[in-house]
Amino acid sequence: MVEWEEINKTEDEDKLRDVKLWLFKENIRLENERRELEDLNRRILQEKKRLKEENLFFEKKLEILQDGFRKLDEDRQVLERQKRELARERTSYTQNQMKGIGGPVMEETVRTLFRGTNNPLALRKRYRDLVKIFHPDNLFGDEELVQMINREFIRRKKEEA
Repeated sequence: MVEWEEINKTEDEDKLRDVKLWLFKENIRLENERRELEDLNRRILQEKKRLKEENLFFEKKLEILQDGFRKLDEDRQVLERQKRELARERTSYTQNQMKGIGGPVMEETVRTLFRGTNNPLALRKRYRDLVKIFHPDNLFGDEELVQMINREFIRRKKEEA
């Protein structure tokens, strides 16, 4: 510690010069530390701002993801509902076919599918196209309809011969 009263009483210029020099150096040191603290505070504020912006960005991304998952869940539920409806329709269609409902109607439909085939080449092309469409391996293919198409093709082929 510096004894200020003693320094005031002293008339020694060297001592006064030393004290002034020390005060000057101390003032510079304090000024440098103040600047460093201000820089540190500025960096801390910038980092807080960056973290806040990052947090907001993360929350927006999370909200978008949650919305996407919600929509996916809704789409999944709609798809499940459609699958159940399709299964019901398929079961109903199969039961109706087993009961014989639509037998004559199906025969007439098959005849209509072959309407306009006047030569053997057109008949074969129409047959191939129909089998490609209604083959049982296709998603909505129908084995019974393909059998009816086969019978109609054979019948028409015999008529032409």
